[in-house]
Amino acid sequence: MSGWFRSILSDKTSRNLFFFLCLNLSFAFVELLYGIWSNSLGLISDSFHMFFDCTALLAGLAASVISRWRSNDAFSYGYVRAEVLAGFVNGLFLIFTAFFIFSEGVERALEPPDVHHERLLPVSIAGLIVNLIGIFVFQHGGHGHSHGDEGHGHSHSLFNGGVNHGQSHGGHGHGHESKHGHSHDHGHGHGHSHEDNHCHDDPCSPPAKGPNKQILQGIFLHIVADTLGSVGVIISALLMQNYNLMIADPICSMIISLLIGVSVVPLLRESIGILMQRTPPSLDHVLPECYQRVQQLQGVYNLQEPHFWTLCTDVNIGTLKLLVAPDADSRWILSQTHNIFTQAGVRQLYVQIDVAAM
Repeated sequence: MSGWFRSILSDKTSRNLFFFLCLNLSFAFVELLYGIWSNSLGLISDSFHMFFDCTALLAGLAASVISRWRSNDAFSYGYVRAEVLAGFVNGLFLIFTAFFIFSEGVERALEPPDVHHERLLPVSIAGLIVNLIGIFVFQHGGHGHSHGDEGHGHSHSLFNGGVNHGQSHGGHGHGHESKHGHSHDHGHGHGHSHEDNHCHDDPCSPPAKGPNKQILQGIFLHIVADTLGSVGVIISALLMQNYNLMIADPICSMIISLLIGVSVVPLLRESIGILMQRTPPSLDHVLPECYQRVQQLQGVYNLQEPHFWTLCTDVNIGTLKLLVAPDADSRWILSQTHNIFTQAGVRQLYVQIDVAAM
């Protein structure tokens, strides 16, 4: 446990997540008690959403630590996909929260309860301030930018409190070639050569960095949704106080739940796509052109078994097999193939070259 705590405090992102988690959890208890006292569904549902925010922050905090663990024999790619799992879990929590708030809102809309609206404004305004602090932290610390040049990618994350550098040399692979022939009694023979690209640890492994897009996006959606909840409570409190519209409380809650559900769909779609090894959407339109360019290389007969997937945010990996002519320059073909796919945004490419029979 002490090792985890040291790891959290050593990274600025993790440290910010931890302190905001403590602030959020403390205020969630305040909102819950105040909501029970005033009999406000809006405030109670907002407090439950803040508890789920705390779960999201905790998941993001754990993922931010786990994603920095080094790769080993069992997890050869490391633990970078912890960020994707954190985004997926956060999305599920948000969907559950939205469903809970909506169902309670429908029930209360049918029978509007008596709400002590005069007690709502102070705590709902305080809740809004807490969430605005969270949005400010994430907006001014969670963004970054990248620029690539000759296979080198640099990401600058202000939220991480430093600069992280990752390098990709997709076009500079080292191949190992061995040739052997086989003949079979059933009337045909073939010879083939296998040349696979192998990367060294530094260029191939994803850059060591704190939590990435999936973690930050999931937590940011939680905070934005909770901010909407606080705004909804303030609006319903004003409507009840000035116009005695008790139905405003459940209606605002239902609208907020729908906004939460809609906002989380992109995060769930992206994280599910990565976990299901979907071809990266950013490559959908460029891969066919890459295949065509590779097959037009001198000596290439055919491109077979292409597989491309996303390891974690902005790290795309691919494998494919090329059938080439016996007199083809395999190393030149390998180099050109890497250049083509590196330009398309593939960070790691593994190529198997088979030489056709004479």
